[in-house]
Amino acid sequence: MHLRRRFVTKFAAIAGVAATLMLAAVAPSHAQDVTVFAAASLKNALDNVNTAWEAEAGRKTTVSYASSSALAKQIEEGAPADIFISADLDWMKYLSDKNLIEPDTETNLLGNRIVLVAPEDSTVETEIAKDFDLSGLLGDGRLAMGNVDAVPAGKYGKTALEALGVWASVEGKVAQAENVRAALKLVATGEAPLGIVYQTDAAAEPGVKIVGTFPEDTHEPIIYPVAITAESTNADAAEFLNYLQTAKAKQLFEAEGFTFLAPVASN
Repeated sequence: MHLRRRFVTKFAAIAGVAATLMLAAVAPSHAQDVTVFAAASLKNALDNVNTAWEAEAGRKTTVSYASSSALAKQIEEGAPADIFISADLDWMKYLSDKNLIEPDTETNLLGNRIVLVAPEDSTVETEIAKDFDLSGLLGDGRLAMGNVDAVPAGKYGKTALEALGVWASVEGKVAQAENVRAALKLVATGEAPLGIVYQTDAAAEPGVKIVGTFPEDTHEPIIYPVAITAESTNADAAEFLNYLQTAKAKQLFEAEGFTFLAPVASN
């Protein structure tokens, strides 16, 4: 009798675990947060968009901010991202060429500018033009930039300096950072007298001021593409991607200084 009672109890426990696992398996995928991998320069604007999305849709996103290159490599290695927002077309193409992006979801979402910044109390003044004396402005200091071989802001900056004929004179003075926000911090804290960052980064950091804007014809257009990853199974990813293109999101991105490039979608 005791053996039978123990068997029934044990069977009920096993059945309960199995039922729980079955429920978890059929639970709607929108119960999970949408995981977004986004370029570091998007933090202020995208945080605001996420807050609005949560208030309106009652669902959440989890965002990892880093350089586009680092995020693309993480996705390539199997990191569980639902959406990728790059600060340039190259790193989106990198993933697309490896079939790691849903091609029908890729959209050019935002535009930006690159600027030369100095600490807020700096007396530096200049006009960014052909052969301007950037090396003289730096003196013994360093020029803070994102990694010029991988980070989009660094790549744009190097291209612009080459087009202006001044890269060779400052190449040895460059302090390369892991992402554009890290470069911005070097200037804001006074560790570097000048830096090249996005216009939106400069606007978000009270510790720096813009001393010049790079002509747009000195580098490729700065475009932020967005897409759903090929491995995403989250039903809310498509809804969040659509929300990023709504009038509300447009308003929030433009408030941080971005140019909105996507056709405006309905909520």
